[in-house]
Formats: sequence, structure tokens, C-alpha cells
Amino acid sequence: MADSPRVTVAAMRAEVETEHRRAVVRSLAGDVALALAVAVAGFVAAANYHGTMPAVLFVLAAIGTLPLAVRRLFPLPVLAIVVAVATSVGLAYHHGWWPFAAIVALYTVAAQCPRPTAAIAGAASLLALAAPIAYEVDWSPFGWNDVALVGGRFAPLVIAWLLGDNLRTRRAYLRAVEERAAQLEREQESNARRAAAEEQARIAREVHDVVAHNLSVIIVQATAADAIFESDPRDAQHAVRTIGTTARRALDELRHVLGSEQPALAPQPTLRRLDGLLDQVRAAGLDVQLDVVGERRELPPALELSAYRIVQEALTNTLRHAGAEHASVTLRFGADELEVEVVDDGSAPRAPARASGRGLIGMRERATRFGGDVEAGRRDGGGFRVRARLPLTAVAR
Repeated sequence: MADSPRVTVAAMRAEVETEHRRAVVRSLAGDVALALAVAVAGFVAAANYHGTMPAVLFVLAAIGTLPLAVRRLFPLPVLAIVVAVATSVGLAYHHGWWPFAAIVALYTVAAQCPRPTAAIAGAASLLALAAPIAYEVDWSPFGWNDVALVGGRFAPLVIAWLLGDNLRTRRAYLRAVEERAAQLEREQESNARRAAAEEQARIAREVHDVVAHNLSVIIVQATAADAIFESDPRDAQHAVRTIGTTARRALDELRHVLGSEQPALAPQPTLRRLDGLLDQVRAAGLDVQLDVVGERRELPPALELSAYRIVQEALTNTLRHAGAEHASVTLRFGADELEVEVVDDGSAPRAPARASGRGLIGMRERATRFGGDVEAGRRDGGGFRVRARLPLTAVAR
């Protein structure tokens, strides 16, 4: 089953190549039939000629018509050959005007070659063919019959070139439309892949934040319950109940993140729900203080969720790695930005993940989404500090 897509793509390519070869064969067969038909017309005209050297006319008819079989492969050489033959016949044999091959060749050059090349070749061909046309005109006096003769000889040649040019223009337009459609399809596929990757990254961040925080609380409570199970059963029972509550909350948040059973769930976390988060952390044994600087106001849900998750991740790291007893969370509401700061007094060595792991990466991604940044590191006086800056101007736009 794993090789089936490759087999399908290979089969499609083979089918396209086969169809292309068939189209080439059909075109070549049509050109050969056209060349033979024009050659037959030339032979008939040569057979009806009652002048000297009629046998040469049969040779010229073959030379001036049969190259049309490869007119698509060599449009310019074929045009040069048939125009040279037509000019020679027109000059050497009075009233020997055979324009059919030249008409087809002019059409082919205009349809197959770039316009500048086709225009030069067409002008040169008309100039060469003007000699036998002028040879047949009675210039003294030059009357309306002569005008009709010149117009009638040139008109099919010019019309053939114009029709070929129109066909080339339409083909170029269709190719441009097809290329544009293919480009749009590629862009749509790229946008879909990018949107899927962004959604996967968002879900990964949410799942990490939810699971990491709640599991940290559960581990702390389970460790405490085990330590005091015999000496203080009541507190141990309280810790076990906290574990159950935390696990259920984590399950609800995971369902919300994954998009299942949303109608029955609580709304997404906001900064006004920080008290519940801090109570949960306090129950795990970490004394946390919340300070709000500036006028507290409603912010866009996406920004509030990011700020909440940053606080949650910072406190989770404190519980897991810091060995801290106290922590403070500060929200500074400025005119153009929201600043979130989490400081602890921990002294235990941090795990490598604290400095460069997924948690800090997730915090930075959340801040970068709004044009902000995150600073994290040890303080000179001891402890660890996380500071996030979330501009409000990007959200306003």
C-alpha cells in the first residue's frame, strides 16, 4: 500500500507521455497528407502546362510541396524552400502561379515562431513573391484589372500569416491561463500545508502547556500525599482530591484544544481566570502573588490566552525545576503593550529544558505572534525571571 502513490504517479506520467506521442504522430500524419494533397495539385498543374520543359515543373512541384510534411518541425526552412520554388516558377513560366504551398508555409511560420521572427520571415517572403506577381502585371496602362490581380495574389498570403499569428496569440494566452491556474493551485496547496502546519503547531503548544502544567501539579500533590499519608491522612486525602480535580480540568482543557465536546466546556482561559491558576499552584505548595500595574482592561481573546499560557508555563517550570518557595506574577497594562513578568526565588539547578526547551520556545512563539518578545534567565540576586512583552498595536491592526 505504501508504494501505491508512486505507482499511480508513474502510471499518470506514462499515460501523458503516450498521449503526447500519439498527438505528435497524428500531427505528422496530417502534415504528410496535406503535403501529398498539395503535391497532387502541383502535378496536375504541371501536366496541364503546354510550354517548354514541362518535366522540370514536376520536379519543382515535388520540391515545392513535399517539404510541407515537416513544416511543424522546420517551419523557416520549409518556408524558404516553397517561396523560392514559387518565385522561380512564377518567373520562369508565364502564368505559373502556385501559391498553395507558400500559403500553408506562411501560416505555419506565423503560428509556430515568435512574432518578430514570423514578421521578418513573412515580409521577406512577400517581397520575394512580389517579383512573379509584378511580372504578370501589365504596367502600361495600369488599370483596375491589374489592381485586382495584385490584390488577389497578395491577399491569401497576408490572410494566411494573420490567421497563423492569431492562432499563436491564442495558444500563448491559453498557456498563460493554464500556467496561472497551475500557479494558483500550487499556492492554494502551499497555503493549505502552511495552515495545517500552523494549526499543528498551535495544538502542540496548547497541549504542551495544558499537560505540562497539570501534570506538574499532579506530581507535586502525589509526592506530598505519599509523604504525609501516614502522619496526616486528612491532608493526604486533600492532596488526592486535588489530583482528581486537576486531572479532570486537564482533560476538559485537552478536549477544548482538540475541538471535541466544546459546547459542554468552559471558555478559553483569560487573564481574569489567573486567580484559579494561582490557587492551583498555591495548592501545590508554591506561594504566588499577583500584582496588576496600570488600568486593567479587556484585551483580544487571542492575546489574553497567550498571556495566560505564558504565566502558566513559567509557573510550571518553577514547580518542576526551581525548588522555589515564593513567586510573583506581574501584569503591566501599558498604552501600547502588555508586559507579563514571572519571578521566583528558586535556587535549585534548572534542567536544560528550562533554558531552551519546548516550553520557552512556545512562550516565544506566542509573543512573536503579536510582534513581541520573551526574555528569560537567572537574576543577579537569585531566582529566575521570565518577562514577556506583547504589543497591542499589531492586534489593533
